[in-house]
Amino acid sequence: MIKVLIVDDSAFMRKAIATMLQEDSEIKVIGTARDGLEAIQMIQQLKPDIVTLDVEMPRMDGITALKEIMSKCPVPVIMVSSLTTEGAKVTIEALELGAVDFIPKNLAELSVNIVKIKGMLIDKIKTIAKRGIVKRKTPIKVPETKIEPPKIDIPKTRVSTERKVGIVSIGTSTGGPKALQEIIPKLPKDFPVPIVIAQHMPPNFTKPFAERLDQLSQLSVKEAEEGEIIKPGVVYVAPGRGHMRLKRRGIETFISISEDREEFIYRPSVDVLMLSVAECFPGRSLGVILTGMGNDGAMGCKKIKETGGRIFAQNEESCVVYGMPRAVVEAGIADKVIPLEEMAGEIINAV
Repeated sequence: MIKVLIVDDSAFMRKAIATMLQEDSEIKVIGTARDGLEAIQMIQQLKPDIVTLDVEMPRMDGITALKEIMSKCPVPVIMVSSLTTEGAKVTIEALELGAVDFIPKNLAELSVNIVKIKGMLIDKIKTIAKRGIVKRKTPIKVPETKIEPPKIDIPKTRVSTERKVGIVSIGTSTGGPKALQEIIPKLPKDFPVPIVIAQHMPPNFTKPFAERLDQLSQLSVKEAEEGEIIKPGVVYVAPGRGHMRLKRRGIETFISISEDREEFIYRPSVDVLMLSVAECFPGRSLGVILTGMGNDGAMGCKKIKETGGRIFAQNEESCVVYGMPRAVVEAGIADKVIPLEEMAGEIINAV
């Protein structure tokens, strides 16, 4: 039985979340709290397996409470965030401080699409609670100006028969923001190829996330735009409003954004991005699959592999959720299975 504590200043949200969760026989809501102070006391007393934590609350807000929780009584925390740009910035801060994931606090969506939201929430609760806390290094502090990335151990020189890559594509979901902060800031400013990223996030979240990653990195990181030509040493984050593809025009490769949902479950889809990467860079692409639920990316990685590219997957021990990498590893298409702390060095060596 998974024990859940719900923290929200809204009585409606506390009841709505509790009602959804209690429909699953494996989940038990052991308590509800109205603010951060109550939450800390109840976590210490009730010892929940996982906590849903609202951001905006009286007396003690979600961010302050999260810091206290992570220092005094660490437990997996899922933030409940508004879909505004400001809500996105706070949520990204929460993910850096130790929250493992977030769910959107969208009352309109809740009323019209409750079955879908309930399924998503229950899946997250069950998967994350069973995994528990994945130990991470201390959060990266944002420098006032960009500084040289930390020195890392780069693997032995590439075997001469291995082929260099012309682009790196990265796919991730739950746990991805923190994982990307362990990788992108370690890449040098003269990184020789473009990097494209599909991170499962709502529309208002991807731009603040890209801006945050840009602050931490030597490379330029931005939310991708329709029609822009990709350049070496630039990191392009797929916008949450649609699917990102690469397309060829002569010798140039440019970005195309489609806002149609198509047949893919997640948006932005890792499969959509990586299928286009395989087509535009046959034999010259590196696909990287990081922590996340489900199997998005497995089809795209298979195509990259079939066209002569290479695939790296994050290892189970360092994943918040070993779903997306597992799908790739079990399909037998991962060239390397790599701990998160070694991924940047392996990517550098591959290009």
